[in-house]
Amino acid sequence: MTLLQQHYDQYTAEDRHVWQLLFERQLQALPGRAAPAFMEGLARIGFTADQIPDFRQTNQVLRRLTGWELVAVPGIVDDAVFFGLLAARQFPATTWLRKLAELDYLEEPDMFHDVFGHVPLLTNPAFARFLHQLGHIGLRHAADPAAVELLARLYWFTVEFGLIRDAGSGQARIYGAGILSSAGETRYSLGPEPRRHTFGTDAVLATAFRKDVFQTDYFVLDSLDQLFDTLPEVQRQLRAASVGAEV
Repeated sequence: MTLLQQHYDQYTAEDRHVWQLLFERQLQALPGRAAPAFMEGLARIGFTADQIPDFRQTNQVLRRLTGWELVAVPGIVDDAVFFGLLAARQFPATTWLRKLAELDYLEEPDMFHDVFGHVPLLTNPAFARFLHQLGHIGLRHAADPAAVELLARLYWFTVEFGLIRDAGSGQARIYGAGILSSAGETRYSLGPEPRRHTFGTDAVLATAFRKDVFQTDYFVLDSLDQLFDTLPEVQRQLRAASVGAEV
C-alpha cells in the first residue's frame, strides 16, 4: 500500500474550526472521565485547540518518547497492512476532518478520532508495547478469519472502547479512543445505562460488537500493564480458534 502525505497547507478555515470545536468540547468533558495516562499523554504530545496537528512535529515527539510515528492513510486499511504497520511502530491515521454538519457521527474514523483519540496514549510505554506486540501477533494470523475476528474484538474493547480503573478513586475512567473522541459516548460510557465488566480475556474474545451504536458493554482494566500481560492467553486462544476452524 502506498502511504500518503499530510499536505498540511491544504487545510481550510472550516477544517481548523472543526478541529477547534471538537478539541475544546472534549477538553471540557474529559477531566474526571479520561484516564490520567491519556491526559498526561495529551500534555506530552502538545496538541492545542488552535492548531491542527502536523504529523512531522507529532512524530518527532513520538519517536523520542516511544519510538512510534504516525503514517497517513486514505482510510481503513486491510488487516495485513494494519498489523504490519503496528509491528513497525507506525500508527495509521487519516488526514481529513469531518464537516461541521458531521460533528457527532461519522461512518469512518477521521483525523480527530485517529489523532486526538489515539496519539496521546502512544506516548505511554506500557500501551505502546502492547500495541507493538499486537501488531506482530496479528501479522502471524492475518490470513485466518477466525483469528482476525478475535483480534478485532480485543482491539475494539481495549484500544477503541476500553475503560480502566482509577487507582485513587476506584472508579472507571476512559482510555479507548472511540470514546475519547466522541462527546456523546464520553458521558454515556460512565453513566448508568451500559454494563461495565471486569476485564477478562475469555469474556472479551467472546463478545461481539457493533460499530453503529454506543456500546452496551465495556471492559475495565486494572492497569495498562494488564494489556501486555494478557497476550499469551490471547495467543493460546488464537491457536485454538485456528485449529477449530480447520476441523
